[in-house]
Amino acid sequence: MTTGKLYIVATPIGNLSDITLRAIETFKKVNFIACEDTRVTSKLLALYNLKTKLISFNARNETSKINYVIKKIFEGESCALVSDAGTPTISDPGGRLVNEAKKNGIDVIGIPGANAAILALSISGLPTDSFLFEGFLPQKKGRQKKLKELATQKRTIVLYESVHRIEKLIKELNEYMPERLIVIHRELTKIFEETWIGMPNEILHELPNKTIKGEFVVIIAPIGWK
Repeated sequence: MTTGKLYIVATPIGNLSDITLRAIETFKKVNFIACEDTRVTSKLLALYNLKTKLISFNARNETSKINYVIKKIFEGESCALVSDAGTPTISDPGGRLVNEAKKNGIDVIGIPGANAAILALSISGLPTDSFLFEGFLPQKKGRQKKLKELATQKRTIVLYESVHRIEKLIKELNEYMPERLIVIHRELTKIFEETWIGMPNEILHELPNKTIKGEFVVIIAPIGWK
């Protein structure tokens, strides 16, 4: 029996029109799609009249589902791995599945597309020749230590942050990196997309007048950049 393949497929981060033609073709030919939230992915599939089978594959059940996916692939079925938005395994589950697939000699094929960090960098106006991607900082344990480490970095820094902690993060940046320009992108590719630019204290001052909703990508300029 021919072994199936594992496809790592990027999906839109907000605007559903940002799906690639290759991603749609991949969804048509695979036997099933492993996704963070079947409700989210089903909306994307419905927009393009796709009926591919969905299974839940997220941070809570990743360990228990890996063997199931690998077994199905060895039975000849192909699987597309997606996250709720953007490129899978980047600050999202799936890395361990990819590792297991490679250890078992399974072909892993990437289908490129949207990625919030790269998009935010490309429109930030800050140096992009060398940058550090940290994703989400630790919520509690190790957070302050990580911020102190980042304060010594001379490169551009890219962070993700949720609506629940964005104000806290800006206050922390004002404490640990007060002289570094920051660019904050909110709701990238969505209707209410906007960008905030300034020193941490300047953005804090304007925060009461801003809409604090959605997802955030925070770009921190290199030391000395104006």
